[in-house]
Amino acid sequence: MTSFDEWLRDAVLRAEETVCSYLPAEEGYQKTVLEAMNYSVKAGGKRLRPLFLKEVYRMFGGSGREEEPFMAAIEMIHTFSLIHDDLPCMDNDRFRRGLPTAWVAYGYDMAVLAGDGLAIYAFETAAKAFSMTSRPERVAKALGLLAEKSGIYGMIGGQTADVELTGKSLDGEQLDFIYRLKTGALLEAPMMIGAILAGASEEQVRTVERMASLVGYAFQIQDDILDLTSTQEVLGKPVLSDEKNHKTTYVSLYGMEKAKQDVEKLSAEAESLLETLPGGHERLGQLIEMLVTRQK
Repeated sequence: MTSFDEWLRDAVLRAEETVCSYLPAEEGYQKTVLEAMNYSVKAGGKRLRPLFLKEVYRMFGGSGREEEPFMAAIEMIHTFSLIHDDLPCMDNDRFRRGLPTAWVAYGYDMAVLAGDGLAIYAFETAAKAFSMTSRPERVAKALGLLAEKSGIYGMIGGQTADVELTGKSLDGEQLDFIYRLKTGALLEAPMMIGAILAGASEEQVRTVERMASLVGYAFQIQDDILDLTSTQEVLGKPVLSDEKNHKTTYVSLYGMEKAKQDVEKLSAEAESLLETLPGGHERLGQLIEMLVTRQK
């Protein structure tokens, strides 16, 4: 049997090929913004969101290709959020994935437009799934979910609270809101979309949502831990960024020991929910474990 590491290398390569195959050609008078969009998407990353989408789709018996445009779309949405998150008006970060951030490489104006461009092009890309399926109602439902989880009731809503409350003392409820929307929503979306496209029941989709929410929360806590314990060389982005921006984090609110314990607790709860879903979820479980125990 292929080892997890071997499977992961192959899966990431295939996800990378899928994502890049949907990127726009760099031509025309708008060439600069297209270059900035593609530069940001191609800058690297683990491609975990497309992988989660693909694995959940496969787990529920999906066998077509209608998931592929959504794999590219979720990575575009994620990259758009990173471009804007790095801007001087947000976190003012100069490096992302070991490379200059989009605003450093292309200027503030082009970075804003590149983020906007990816946000909208993601839906243009996802809509291509309509021509690749015999169940267009599933694609329509997945499109609506992608909008909800990336918009004002999802990632952007969480980012809004994060920006407005930066520098202020947060309580647990406020931090919970930010983490569940800003980070959790963009992990819930790909897993739920994979389930929807494959024909999972409503109850199963809700279970996937709860599982993904737990994974997203654990992921964000681990991110807080790494911001304090890792290095820029390992992470590929500045460390101590939260401290620099006077942000309340899970670690600053509850302490390092509880943060580490809760990563394990949330991960275990997610694994328990995964066990209630259809068989063939070994790789998905390994992906979840890798995500929440990562060191970069």
